[in-house]
Amino acid sequence: MSSTIDRAHRLGRLLAAFAFAIFYAAAARSITPEQIHDIALGEYDQKVDAIAALVASGDEAALALLQSLADGEIQTSGEQVLKIKDKTAIDLITGKAVDPIPQSLDDVVLNNRVRRELATAIAALKLGSADRAVRLAAAKELQRGAADATLPAIRRAQEHEQDPEIKGLLTLARSTNELASDDKATRIGAIRALAESRDPNTKMLLLPLIERKGAEFAEPDAEVRAEAEASLRAIDSRLATGEMIGRVFSGISLGSILLLAALCASAVVGMALERSVIRFLYGRPLETLLATWGISLILIQMTRMLFGAQNVQVENPAWMSGGVELMANVVLPYSRIVIIFFAAAVVALVALLLTRTRLGLFVRGVTQNRPMASALGVPTGRVDTYAFGLGSGIAGLAGCALSQIGNVGPDLGQSYIVDSFMVVVLGGVGQLAGTVYAAVGLGIVNKFLEAWSGAVLAKIAVLVFIIVFIQKRPQGLFALKGRMADT
Repeated sequence: MSSTIDRAHRLGRLLAAFAFAIFYAAAARSITPEQIHDIALGEYDQKVDAIAALVASGDEAALALLQSLADGEIQTSGEQVLKIKDKTAIDLITGKAVDPIPQSLDDVVLNNRVRRELATAIAALKLGSADRAVRLAAAKELQRGAADATLPAIRRAQEHEQDPEIKGLLTLARSTNELASDDKATRIGAIRALAESRDPNTKMLLLPLIERKGAEFAEPDAEVRAEAEASLRAIDSRLATGEMIGRVFSGISLGSILLLAALCASAVVGMALERSVIRFLYGRPLETLLATWGISLILIQMTRMLFGAQNVQVENPAWMSGGVELMANVVLPYSRIVIIFFAAAVVALVALLLTRTRLGLFVRGVTQNRPMASALGVPTGRVDTYAFGLGSGIAGLAGCALSQIGNVGPDLGQSYIVDSFMVVVLGGVGQLAGTVYAAVGLGIVNKFLEAWSGAVLAKIAVLVFIIVFIQKRPQGLFALKGRMADT
């Protein structure tokens, strides 16, 4: 039985050796014995030259040979250069199977320089792959530093590449290399190509060309400096557009949270609070504000005592991880996108509740003319409780949304209380549309001001604006309609 298994294993090795032999016999037409010898047994400079020649050939067999070298599958035995894989050996120079495998084998010695050349060479040859993922990974590898020998392969790939992302990376890799050229026209062409880049790191390549070393410029050629300045202006303009898109998106995300918190603990806690405290303070806004603020401090302390004061991270679901990359400097996180859609869904449900249900009719009636609603049989006290509970429940949803963009702790909502109050005042009390416009507007304005002046000054500026706005238009953007509201 064991002899049968041994014969089967031997037959498998022979078949594999036959397949390798056929492949390397075909490869021998493009890879010379001298190149194989230099890669395995030559000095380091000879290895580098042989790798460069194989890259210039653009042959698939060259990629297979270099990948085998990187994977440690090529070994030597005297003057023999062998590829050994799965207990099968092929003489790379003759293309013949070697059986038995020699007992004395030496690894091919590669220093750091050769390894770098080898890595970029493999990446350059992979640019011809039919698999987009392989080409993308290769382009990113070349972006870290492409050797001179890889330029012909990069140029060939640029001519045939249809994918915009990969083509942009190839342009960057090629231009980075050509910036160091001794030819002025080549350098200017590379600078102009970099002007089309959407990668913020491109600026790091151009800035040294316009820097000064004492009284002199680091780049002596005035024309090259002028081209570098023009390219930097173009890149800054493009990046500014991306940053603006990012701020608008962050502002909408912040506005969504403020919106949820401003439609006004959980619904049950809110209803209990209204029944036990708030209903006795109607008509006294200052006392109501102080009472609710004090209750919030009590609830925060109770949370600390029950659950601890430390912040806790809430893990996002897998499908909310990552984001959409619009530009090199603009990534829209899936978590914030979900928050925006979540807020929109909550607003839609609240709008339906207020306009299409009996409770919504009662709420609008009590808000616009409480005595008349009461005279018509509307249970105003119960409506107050339901409305307060609804607002508290939506505030709880805002807390759920917040958990997706930061850690959860007892003080989680404190930084949003003033903002939410400003949203209500700016939009107009009792006005859903005004609340939406005010929340999104304040969110976007906050983000732009933060980028310009910092978070603290931005908050102060918004607060000053709200104070001035209240003085000029105390009813908010959208005033309530109705006889009682107009008096």
